[in-house]
Amino acid sequence: MQDIKLLIGGESRAASNGATFDRCTPASGAVATRAAAASVADANAAVDAAHAAFAEWSQIGPHARRAKLLAAAEALEARTEAFIQHMVDETGATTGWAGFNVHVAAGMLREAAALTTQVAGQTIPTDVPDNFAFSMRVPCGVVLGIAPWNAPIILGTRAVATALACGNTVVLKASEQCPGTHWLIGEALVSAGLDAGVVNVITNAPEDAPELVKALIEHPQVRRVNFTGSTTVGRIIAETAARKLKPALLELGGKAPFVVLDDADLDAAVEAAAFGAFFNQGQICMSSERLIVMDSVADAFVEKLARKAQSLRAGDPQQEDTPLGTLIGEPARVKLNELIADARDHGADIACGGEADSVIMQPTVVDRVTPAMRLYAEESFGPVVAMIRAADEQEAIRLANDTEYGLSAAVFSGDGARGMRVAGQIRSGICHINGPTVHDEAQMPFGGVKSSGYGRFGGQAGIAEFTELRWMTLQTGPRHYPI
Repeated sequence: MQDIKLLIGGESRAASNGATFDRCTPASGAVATRAAAASVADANAAVDAAHAAFAEWSQIGPHARRAKLLAAAEALEARTEAFIQHMVDETGATTGWAGFNVHVAAGMLREAAALTTQVAGQTIPTDVPDNFAFSMRVPCGVVLGIAPWNAPIILGTRAVATALACGNTVVLKASEQCPGTHWLIGEALVSAGLDAGVVNVITNAPEDAPELVKALIEHPQVRRVNFTGSTTVGRIIAETAARKLKPALLELGGKAPFVVLDDADLDAAVEAAAFGAFFNQGQICMSSERLIVMDSVADAFVEKLARKAQSLRAGDPQQEDTPLGTLIGEPARVKLNELIADARDHGADIACGGEADSVIMQPTVVDRVTPAMRLYAEESFGPVVAMIRAADEQEAIRLANDTEYGLSAAVFSGDGARGMRVAGQIRSGICHINGPTVHDEAQMPFGGVKSSGYGRFGGQAGIAEFTELRWMTLQTGPRHYPI
């Protein structure tokens, strides 16, 4: 068991009232982490520490910030084994997925380091004689990052990296499901030489989350909010931020369509679909949740996919080396079982897998899903994929868009131009032709539309989210005034 404290102003400290909470391992129920349960006073102290550090951090040169972020990437990688242990214990992830998280997160810090010299403005033509007009991007202040548990090292790092590169200071509100994993991100950054208060980490008991998050967003020194998580919670975050007129960057739920046209390479499509649907037990916002397959190739596709899925065994990553780990917890198992049972009751075929009696759920392919079934519209966030048959290309496009979500999508076709044409008609923030729905790179503009949120992480798009754009002028000669 790991004991985790709050990280405020560069120091580890217990909660002000001494409270703690336990995070248990999904499969065994053993206590994985005992973490400090922050109070509102602790949350305010973290923001105050970030605000105190802002004046100096925002003014240091871009190369100095770059050097510290590059050192942070090295510090993160140096803690790979500790990160893997925390993540496996707290979330039931496989060691491979946890190690990949560290690799991607370190890359995000290096990409953020490269952005420090790209926070730029432009000169703007003006009609005023002897006037020099320009825009510049400046840091916002304190940024609140709220990260989820499903890719905790990647998404916890993403919540702070670009914000830091732009000269902001940050408070990372850790997930209650992986407090140790998120705390270790902050510890790595501080150890790399980021000054006291530049990065702060708050952990909290699940029952305290609503009050704590509200206090963090409403703190007058918090100027930006970013949140990755469910659409339900994202709406609450957005409403709370909007009441205080604070911009919020939201990356929320998904129900990604994976369209297979009649000229697709089925073997390639099956490999991508299996990866997109079942990697990390389907607990990824970009997971392929709806396989929309044209009738003429549907039978062959589902047969191949079922065979592939049956080769991907799930197990307890603390006990054995399996390609898939466990669900995050019992509530997820209950919901997934309900979705499978409802689909079966309404006439769907279970091509492989099925209901689970523990948090170890085997990959499940549900064929002939229709709008009458909950699985058609509800985000499953597990290793259960819905296959929907389409009569033709236009129906496939209609089905792909028949969802409240719009994060990631994929189209498989043997004709690149056709694939591009179909992809152009799918309403999503991300779309891949002949590639899986699960794909992320630090330099890419990542985000969704509709109920999948708004705003973009990554690269130049991230700079726009974490800076203020100012218009400035310099009068270099006499100016005429009408009065």
